[in-house]
Amino acid sequence: MEHVRLCNEGDLQGLLKLYGELRPHDPVIDADDAVTHWKALLTSPNVQLIVAEIDGELASTCQLGIVPTITNGARPFGIIEHVVTAEQYKRRGLSQKVMQKALESAWESGCYKVMLLSGESRVAAHRLYEKVGFQSGIEKGFVIKPASQA
Repeated sequence: MEHVRLCNEGDLQGLLKLYGELRPHDPVIDADDAVTHWKALLTSPNVQLIVAEIDGELASTCQLGIVPTITNGARPFGIIEHVVTAEQYKRRGLSQKVMQKALESAWESGCYKVMLLSGESRVAAHRLYEKVGFQSGIEKGFVIKPASQA
């Protein structure tokens, strides 16, 4: 049975497994550090981790960040990152469902827009984002990373 919900404290290992599929070359995080950062994420008022669960296993996720600002009538904006569905659960619309839940939450939080970045060559992902309602060509995204990660 499928269920879309916010992450809870017991989801850390399932989430790390999903992130391992999305970012297999990321450095392995120490277990104690993972728990410390996990607790900080779960208690942050401006971060939501949305998951789709199937029969007790995390199948898909995305992260919503809500950024307060003094512009646009002091309405925040949202950022969606780390959209991933486990390989065995792909083609079931789960990424779309977790993103729609993130968007609902962003609108309920008063966000005036929600943004996401995607790798230039990820054409299938771009089709998903457009299906959810995102549009390219409205604003142009730029990224800078520290020299050590370039």
